Amino acid sequence: MSPIIHSLMECARYVSQSMVVSYPTESVFGLGCNPNSQIAVQRLLALKKRSMKKGLILVSANYKQLIPWIADEELSDDQRSYMFSRWPGPVTWIVPARRTTPFWLRGQFTTIAVRVSNHPTVIALCKSCNTALVSTSANLTGFLPCRRESEVIENIGNHIPVLVGQTSGHLHPSEIRNLLTGELIRGG
Repeated sequence: MSPIIHSLMECARYVSQSMVVSYPTESVFGLGCNPNSQIAVQRLLALKKRSMKKGLILVSANYKQLIPWIADEELSDDQRSYMFSRWPGPVTWIVPARRTTPFWLRGQFTTIAVRVSNHPTVIALCKSCNTALVSTSANLTGFLPCRRESEVIENIGNHIPVLVGQTSGHLHPSEIRNLLTGELIRGG
């Protein structure tokens, strides 16, 4: 694959073929793939040089896209209301995972990290793929995240499709909070 920028429909097709793609998010470029494909997730983890035990974030266009992996019935109305009050936007919530949520998504945890994005490119990609996406920053573990298409190609390589677009300009990756405990895991 050449180091050119790809269209939304091309990237959606690549996701359906268990490939990893890169796209702009609220603060950095992300790497994403189909959460239903263990092969795709393994490719993403190999690119990042990241352990499967750590778990991953799912990003979506809406809450409905997350339902296959969230134990929604374990959330109280107050917890759900609080979560929705911060969405869509750059807040990732740690929530109970369904028992059927695979290890390759949740890692060593019984929870899963999820976010409903307000970034137009993320929303369009998730809608085009008709699913939430695994989403992690486009960088090798321990290195700074990429903020432009050219940085993704320079740091990750030219072997993954990069969706053209701009980040929303947030300086820090998404805030991560545990919905069950209220704990701030990572500041935004």
